[in-house]
Amino acid sequence: MASIAYNGLSKVFDDGTVAVDAFDLAIGDGEFVVLVGPSGSGKTTVLRMTAGLEAPTAGEVRIGDDVVNDVDPQDRNIAMVFQNYALYPHMNVYDNMGFGLRLHGHGKPEIRERVESAAEMLGLTELLARKPAQLSGGQRQRVAMGRAIVREPDAFLMDEPLSNLDAKLRVEMRAYVGMLHQRLATTTLYVTHDQTEAMTMGDRVAVMRDGRLEQCDVPQRLYDTPANLFVASFIGSPAMNLLRSRLDADGDSVSVECGSARLRLPHATLARHPKLRDHVGGPIVLGIRPEDLEDAAFVPEANGSCLDCECSLAEPLGAEVIAHFALAAGQETAAVGGEAPRPLTARLNPRSGVQAGRPVRLAVDVGRLHFFDAETELAL
Repeated sequence: MASIAYNGLSKVFDDGTVAVDAFDLAIGDGEFVVLVGPSGSGKTTVLRMTAGLEAPTAGEVRIGDDVVNDVDPQDRNIAMVFQNYALYPHMNVYDNMGFGLRLHGHGKPEIRERVESAAEMLGLTELLARKPAQLSGGQRQRVAMGRAIVREPDAFLMDEPLSNLDAKLRVEMRAYVGMLHQRLATTTLYVTHDQTEAMTMGDRVAVMRDGRLEQCDVPQRLYDTPANLFVASFIGSPAMNLLRSRLDADGDSVSVECGSARLRLPHATLARHPKLRDHVGGPIVLGIRPEDLEDAAFVPEANGSCLDCECSLAEPLGAEVIAHFALAAGQETAAVGGEAPRPLTARLNPRSGVQAGRPVRLAVDVGRLHFFDAETELAL
């Protein structure tokens, strides 16, 4: 196993497209790090430069103690798992898993030992004689992982390996990959555009946008303390509500404008966000997670921390209701990266009985609000 480090890594393609821009990140030995971001954010290009399939324009890629910018892919001792499985259709599972070992000159006894060991770990022992066409999508992906495992590499590179699976199987395979990493403890760089996948799998999650690293942290801190508007809007499902607002002061107390309502901020919130007092009287962006809104009928102590809204759509999911609300007059969402404005979204108690076209009073957990500078988009 080995660590992976990127120092000032950049990639500019021949047409002038900047795919990766001054990327810095260190992945510890045995760590599972997920690169997540929208399409075109540069995450796959970082993966390909790690594998040696793309040459950096500037900066360094280190694997262990060695700079590998000029090292051929086959000499980097890494194994890749691809989105499309990349299995040989004419070979059975055993030969697919052992093919790379044969290319590297390993003997038949060693190949058999490694393949059978990996097959037992992955639940493929009964499938070794089958061809890829006889396997389900999940089984093919396990074969692709088995082919990587038998090489006993310093690191795994995984490029959206679950995106071709249906929703139920994707959930199962997420757990499977996580348990596999716990057993092997091999350094892993995992690329996905699915933030749920990133949050549930990574020891740390690195969020990318336009070739730049926006924030890297453990999943819960990334969720609780996003560094800027982009991370706040990208991490979380449903996405955080982002509203253009302003702060007002009345003596020692500070309140935040939310449509026609004024939400008084607790002293504990002001203590956690000392920069807020510097923005009193000026514009900010207010962030409210959907789960921090609730039907006020279930929060009797909410009192003044409430919004009066009209439901435009209710989506019952059994354990909760995802409800969408039209914005109040004069209220404006803060669009991130050219997104279309979104309605206010809340995760409500399934017994609330909320219905489209009906007014609802929403209680706001004012202790869990997020605040961002309206100009720089950085968290306050």
